[in-house]
Amino acid sequence: MFEAQPWEADEPTLSELGGIRYLHFGTEWVQGAMRVGKPAELVLAYTQQMMAWLLFLEPSKDDAVGILGLGAGSLLRYTLKHTPASVETTEWNPRVTAMCRAYFRLPDTPRSVIDHCDAAVWVAKRRNIGRYMALMVDLYDADAQGPVRDTLEFYQGCYRALADVGIMTVNLFGDHASFPPNLDNIRKAFKGRVLELPEIDAGNRVVLAFKGPVLDVSTLQLLDRADAVEAAYGLPARRWAKALLARHGATIRS
Repeated sequence: MFEAQPWEADEPTLSELGGIRYLHFGTEWVQGAMRVGKPAELVLAYTQQMMAWLLFLEPSKDDAVGILGLGAGSLLRYTLKHTPASVETTEWNPRVTAMCRAYFRLPDTPRSVIDHCDAAVWVAKRRNIGRYMALMVDLYDADAQGPVRDTLEFYQGCYRALADVGIMTVNLFGDHASFPPNLDNIRKAFKGRVLELPEIDAGNRVVLAFKGPVLDVSTLQLLDRADAVEAAYGLPARRWAKALLARHGATIRS
């Protein structure tokens, strides 16, 4: 008798409406989306916010970005198209990867590697320690009742996987019991260096956590960088900058 794998309960399914293709795990919860005519576009607002690390870092071809949770491949497609960085994705369910290859135009390029592995194991791999300028963490199962990896030890592993200067973005549910303990564990793992973006998209709230020299960015500096990000990446970065300034003060320190 074959032993059941933990991901087998999360059978990926599809839906499509108005030119947008959605990934589900057999429930109504959306796990990712792709505009069929523009596959590299970030359809969901929270996935755009997951790229908010661009407000503080500019990727080069020598940099690596890590994605924890493939979903519909939105962040992978976008990062490969709009940045020169290499991308490594960890996804524990190979059926999700197969679905993305068949229906979500998963790029086939040497710049992209997908590792079928538990995210908590992946961040602890020796070769991943100190490697990534950015980590984008979006780890939900079919129940979508908070991230499936959310312990202090997990977020400490994320901290260690970042390069000397790096940023983690995490998709959380703001109006959910999972939010306070996740935020607390992220704060502890990142020594309190955390910024929060406003809640959007049916409760999604993206948190940014920083590693490296102390951040000290003035209003003018942040808005200038936001304008540059909007021009280069087509993302609503000025809106993010204003939200951060409104929440955290006229000077962003972390």
